[in-house]
Order: sequence, then structure tokens, then C-alpha cells
Amino acid sequence: MPHKIKKCPQIVLQVPQLFKNKRKQKMSNDPTKIVIIGGSAAGPKAASKARRMDQHAEITLIQKSPDLSMASCGYPYYVGGTFDNRNQLLCTPTGVTRDPEFFLRDKDIKAITETEVTSINRKDKTVTCKNLKSGEETTIAYDKLVISTGASPIIPPVPGTDLEGITTLQSMRDADYLRKIRDEKKIENAVVVGGGLIGIETCEALNLAGINITVVEMLPQILMFLDWELAKILENHIRTKASHIVTDNPVAEFLGKDGKLYGVKLRNGTELPCELAVISAGVKANGQLAADAGLEMGERGCISINEYMQTSDQDIYAAGDCVEIPHLITGKKVHAPFGDLANLEGRIVGQNIITGNQKKFPGTTQTGVCKVFDYNAGATGLSEANAIKSGYDAVSVITASPDKPGFMGAKLLIIKMVADAKTGQVLGVQCIGPGDASKRIAIAAMAVNNKMTVEQMTTLDLPYAPPFSPAIDNIIASAHAMENKMNGQMNGISCREVKAKVDAGEDVYILDNRSPGEYQQMRLGIGEVLIPIGDLRKRMNELPEDKNKEIICYCKISLRGYEAASLLMANGWTNVKVMEGGILAWPFPREK
Repeated sequence: MPHKIKKCPQIVLQVPQLFKNKRKQKMSNDPTKIVIIGGSAAGPKAASKARRMDQHAEITLIQKSPDLSMASCGYPYYVGGTFDNRNQLLCTPTGVTRDPEFFLRDKDIKAITETEVTSINRKDKTVTCKNLKSGEETTIAYDKLVISTGASPIIPPVPGTDLEGITTLQSMRDADYLRKIRDEKKIENAVVVGGGLIGIETCEALNLAGINITVVEMLPQILMFLDWELAKILENHIRTKASHIVTDNPVAEFLGKDGKLYGVKLRNGTELPCELAVISAGVKANGQLAADAGLEMGERGCISINEYMQTSDQDIYAAGDCVEIPHLITGKKVHAPFGDLANLEGRIVGQNIITGNQKKFPGTTQTGVCKVFDYNAGATGLSEANAIKSGYDAVSVITASPDKPGFMGAKLLIIKMVADAKTGQVLGVQCIGPGDASKRIAIAAMAVNNKMTVEQMTTLDLPYAPPFSPAIDNIIASAHAMENKMNGQMNGISCREVKAKVDAGEDVYILDNRSPGEYQQMRLGIGEVLIPIGDLRKRMNELPEDKNKEIICYCKISLRGYEAASLLMANGWTNVKVMEGGILAWPFPREK
């Protein structure tokens, strides 16, 4: 009997514990409530990844605009008529439109469009939404919240921005507006404000519609991810397509009459007549909602996140154009509003919400590529200007070469490689030309991302066949030139430096090593002397007697120029340089 009495309290105590365990088990089976603000790129990707990893979560996607998962990088090509069906901007690879019905039917994700989240209550873990059609407000609870509110166009603070005929190219609505203008063919003149990626792509799109285009850039060059000399070559190419470029001269005022645009006035007083102006002056992060909720913010109004894409609130993540992320070379936080990065970030957010921060997002090398009429332009890592600004002892080299053998229809590529002179680490690569620039930048991006050295790049085992590349690929040839320069086997000089010497009246001997036929067809006209490489050995008596005289050698792409420089140095001339990239990389006017 005493034994039984002793056991009774044990049994009584165990009942509540069993009840608690069952309650805990029941609670753990409750579906996770995930709310995602923003339905362009990062948001839908986060929602889709979370769904694939948890088939029971309650996922709600809230989008301010009428459309979801828009391929915004395709807007210029829709405007330009590359394709005519606007629905292709909203479709899956198999042609299914990504609308609310698609998300509910195929993914069991509740997608709410034309609804704006007006506030976040972190204490109660709710968001307040406003239906933009009806004005009705609702509150939605969350366990985990994702902010992917994107970015908005920067509008210059000048008079007249509210005139009819001024637009951006940031939304489907903008794309529809510009496509309508293209199809109606009533506009004769347009100004694109901003010479960045979207601005240049918009220039091409409107040019294809037969509209006279002027691109106005407030900075000294277009496409600031490139160094000046490469950007200048692209600028020259755009001018051959009947489009105009104005640099270092910002818009001072949009001119209008009766509420309609009729022109753009520049800072220097020039007035450009136009009936359309497309503002492409960059974007700013939409971070105000996060800031109002008390989340930690970074520079430029971006949301601050950790390596797991988590904000200062452990239950709130952020991704896409509204966040700042680390630059993989400098380590500094940057705003990198690229569509591919938004998708990568969204995928990581979706995974971390379900698994509990198991996946890190390391950062960006700010790799990008764009089409510039018949040319392509891409870059990864740091430009030379940015490398110097970041404190590196930067060395660079420019090469020009065909992207495949001549018998396979070769096209020109001009590559600029930037490296750290102390360590040999490749800091960045830029590539432009009608050839396959994207492939070379993709290779370079892997090298930069993995902190490879120039020496490591000189022996890369890349795929080769004549339809695709030369036997030594352009990017490897660029590394070879950089290695020669860093080892003292080549004393390179840029076209820009050569032009500066000529303009300053310096006493330099400029040696063209091409054939007479090439010289007659195209030449610089800067006082150069023609001695073909095949004649150089027997004509050395024509060279300056002073062996310390500065001699600059070049040819079409400066391969023969390099050979000539090697020959001269072997015969006692001590100050011989190679003009990098040759005449094809010359960004200035030529005699013919």
C-alpha cells in the first residue's frame, strides 16, 4: 500500500507533461505562414523555393502592380519589336502565364495583385494591405516575412518632369506605352536621359522604330561599368546607327506647352526638340516600408541584411533591388539591382525560411552584359578606375582579337583586364565588340569570383573548336598579354595615353607595322611611320639613331606591334612600347 501511494504522485505529474508534449507536437504541425511583399523577381522566386521545400506552408505573395514575375530586362526588346506578344514577358519557359491563377493552381501560393502593403507590425507579426482598386484594407499575419519591394526610377530634380510625353521604362505599363508609340509611328524625335544599361537598350529600341534618338548623359561617358576608352568605342558605334550621344551635360529642364513635352534643355543651354523623353537615370531602392518598420537600413536607402538575407529582425528577410550586398572584391556593401541576382537571392531566402539559415549568399562581382546595336558589352569585377579608387595598385592591359578563326566568320572582341600589381589577382574584366563578349565575361566572372591570378588564367583549359573560339581563347590571350606586361616582357601603352602624348606635342616615334594595303585603307594620321613587320629587320637603319628614343609600335590589333617591339628591344632600343589593342581599339577620330 505505501508503495502504491508513492507511485500516485508520479502518475499525476506525468499527465500534464504528456499533454504538453502532444500540444507541442500539434503546434509544430501547424503550417508556417509566409508572407512575401513584392511579386517581380526575388519575391516569386522565394515563394516558389519555399513551396518546393515545404508543401504545407501557407504562402501569400502580395504585389502592388497588376502583373507578376515580369521579365523586366526584356522590356526594351518588346518595345523595339524583337517580339510582339507582350505575354511572353510574363510566361514560364513552357508558355504558361504567371498570373494569380497559375500560382494558386500550380504552386498553391496565394498571389494578390494590385495591393499595396502600407505597414509592417513586427510586434504582432502582421502586415496591413490596401487594395488599390477598392481601397479596402486588410491585415495578414505572418510567421516569416520577406520584403522584395524592388527599386524605383531616379527622376532628375529639374522642372517639367510632369509633362505628357515623359516616361521611364521600369514597368509593364511603361513598356506598353513605349510599344504603342513605336507601333503608331507618330513620334519623330526622342531624348533618352541616362546612358546606363537601360538607357542604351532603350536608345536602340526606339531607333529601330525610326525615331531620331539623342542620349543625354550627365557624366563624361556612357556605361559607367566600363572604363572610358571602351565606352568611347561603343559611343562611336552608336553614332554610326544615326543616334546621337551627349555626355558631361545634364538635363536642366523639360520644356512643354499646354502640358505636353516639346523639348529638353541642357545645362549648357542647348535645346533638343523632342516629343518623347525616356528617363533612365538609374534606380533607388524601395526601402521606406522597411525603414518605417524600424529595420536596420544601409546606405542609399537600401535594407541591411546578413549573409542569410536576414534583416535585423530574425523573422524578416529581404532580397532583390531593395537590399545592399557585399562586393566580393572590395568587401564594401553595394546596391546591385540586377535581375539574375534578385532571383539568386530570392531562392536563398526561400530555402532559409524553411531550413533555418543553412544557405549563405556571399555577394556580387557586379557582372553584367548588354547589347549595343551590333556590339555586345560586358564587365565583371572592378574597372581600372574603380580599382584605383578602391586603393589597389592596379595594372591593366587591352587586347583586340577575333572571337574565332577568320574562316569561321570571325568578329572582333576588345578586352580590358585589370589586375592587382602586387598579388597578380584578377580584379576585373571588360569586353566589347560584335563578337561573343558574353562568353568571355562569363569565364572572367568565374575567375574573379574565385580570386584567380593572371598566371592561373594563362593556362585555363577551355573548350575549343573553330566554330566557337580561337585555339587560344581571347580571355586567355588577354591574360597572356597581362602576364607579359607584368613580367616586363611587354611595355604596353593605351590608345588614350598615345593620344595624350600626340596632343601634348611630345617627341615620340610612332611605328605602324601593318602592310601598305592596310595603311591605305585605314590609318590614324598622327604622324606615324609605316614599316611592315616583314620589312623591319632590313629597314632598322630608318629608325631613330638614339636608342633611348620613345618608340610606340602598333598594327591592326598590335600582335605585329608586339613582335616589332620585341625585335627592337633585342637590337638595343630601350624605350619601346606597344599600343595596346592596335588601331581597332583606337577610340578617337582617324585620318581614314
